[in-house]
Amino acid sequence: MKQMGGWVYMMCSLNHSTLYVGVTSNIASRVFEHKNKFYPTSFSARYNCVKLVYYRKFELIVEAIAEEKRIKGGNRKKKEDLINGINPEWKDLYDEIKYL
Repeated sequence: MKQMGGWVYMMCSLNHSTLYVGVTSNIASRVFEHKNKFYPTSFSARYNCVKLVYYRKFELIVEAIAEEKRIKGGNRKKKEDLINGINPEWKDLYDEIKYL
């Protein structure tokens, strides 16, 4: 049985004050849900985390889950360092992944 891959991603609010870390097997669909507040009572909807600022692909979903837990366990500075490493301008990266 082939294991599916996974993605770790970070969304932020428009003013960059709030970060959300997530994991998914379908990044395009999941980020679309965040942007459109598909789950209106969720953390990301309540805090307006609608901007994709970081993502990373893993061959196995279990690896993505482990990385999500590691990132969530870190402080804000470590999260910002990850974002700045690939996206120093904190641009919305949704256009890069929306057709994946």
